[in-house]
Amino acid sequence: MHEKNSILPVTRSTAEARHYYDRLSRYYDLLAGIAEKKYKLAGLEALQAQPGEAVLEIGFGTGQCLIPLAQAVGENGRVEGIDLSDGMRQVAERKVNQAGVEERVQLRVGDARELPYDAGQFDAVFTSFTLESFDTSEIPVVVRECRRVLKPEGRLGVVSMAQRERTNLITRLYEWAHRQFPVAIDCRPIDAAAALREQGFAVEMVRALSLFGLPVDVVVGRKPQAE
Repeated sequence: MHEKNSILPVTRSTAEARHYYDRLSRYYDLLAGIAEKKYKLAGLEALQAQPGEAVLEIGFGTGQCLIPLAQAVGENGRVEGIDLSDGMRQVAERKVNQAGVEERVQLRVGDARELPYDAGQFDAVFTSFTLESFDTSEIPVVVRECRRVLKPEGRLGVVSMAQRERTNLITRLYEWAHRQFPVAIDCRPIDAAAALREQGFAVEMVRALSLFGLPVDVVVGRKPQAE
């Protein structure tokens, strides 16, 4: 076993990421969505969206979490979603319409580093397998934006590939692939709990899981009642 390394950089550009996910959108559920679903649902369970709440999902992808969120917040709640890829938005929008929850779900294409929402709008923000796709210097920017749009005592739920004190062979092979194919494999292990704490969140839960030998964390942090 090897000691934990520093967080690897993300070297692909935003334009490359957008183009890649636009192309992948029609096949994403077959390639990765099935494997990720269990962990996303664990994140939603930890977030505990309630009837009447306003929830934002960052990086909604093909929309696996949008329908459960819409069902959780009910007719008096609302779900907003933002994703870099318009291809993903189109796939997710079809799912939302088929589920009959389109009246309480609003999707848009945009960048989580500069969220197009006013401060204090949301009771909760959720993101899964997305935060680790931002470069190291950008992660604090995204978390600060989450904090800005949350109401006092609002919750931030994150599902991400996770760093461990010691890395296993699967993680080392994945990190090698990340270096070799930075556009196709843009995510890498991060310390999500530390990222939340650094931006003033009180981390209330960290659940350690494993995805084919790759460590995954489900993290929930709470914004302070007063700034």
